[in-house]
Amino acid sequence: MTHPALILFLALFGLYSPVAALASYLPIVRPYTHKQVNRLAIGLAVNVAVFVLAALWIGEPLLKLLGISTAALTATGGIALAYAAIPLMRGQAGAVEELERLEEERQPGANPSSEPVPEPKSILFTPLSFPLTVGGTTFAFGVAASAAATTLPDKLALSLAALCFAVVTGVTLYLSGHVQRRISFKGAMILDRVAGILLTAIAVILLANGFTDLVTARLAH
Repeated sequence: MTHPALILFLALFGLYSPVAALASYLPIVRPYTHKQVNRLAIGLAVNVAVFVLAALWIGEPLLKLLGISTAALTATGGIALAYAAIPLMRGQAGAVEELERLEEERQPGANPSSEPVPEPKSILFTPLSFPLTVGGTTFAFGVAASAAATTLPDKLALSLAALCFAVVTGVTLYLSGHVQRRISFKGAMILDRVAGILLTAIAVILLANGFTDLVTARLAH
């Protein structure tokens, strides 16, 4: 339990919290077909793998080069998440109308809606990958773990842990597609509100942590 790679995986797993993440994915994947959700799951796993591996191998010099701190990334993730979550929490994100449309289409003899659904690629990076799945804190974990790795085998073990975490995120998104197809109309509406509340709370935490770290770093200088 003391191996750096295992510690990194458990830290990322705990930060991600698959159960909470699955609930947050539900209102996002609802308009998409089974095949589209599968492609999104694969794309998410790839994005997460690239993100964490970049943090491990080039994270520290990259942040120094760009003059960006992990605190700034965390705060930015909080703002982006709040932008997406607050309308959900208030029931003003168009989710209710989408649910009603889908419910009507399930009725016998109903005609499919002609309203266009956004391309999956348009939501893959934001908000699916960032900030719902990874963010500044995730990047900071990778940078910290890399700094503690002194040998190439240690770095490779950390990379394997990053790939395992990426698989977990892809599987979670895949499962969310199955859950949303089996949930009732009223249950989906309730989960939309609950997910909005949870995501808004997470956004507030990210904002508070990010801005606190920024102010602390400024005062230290």
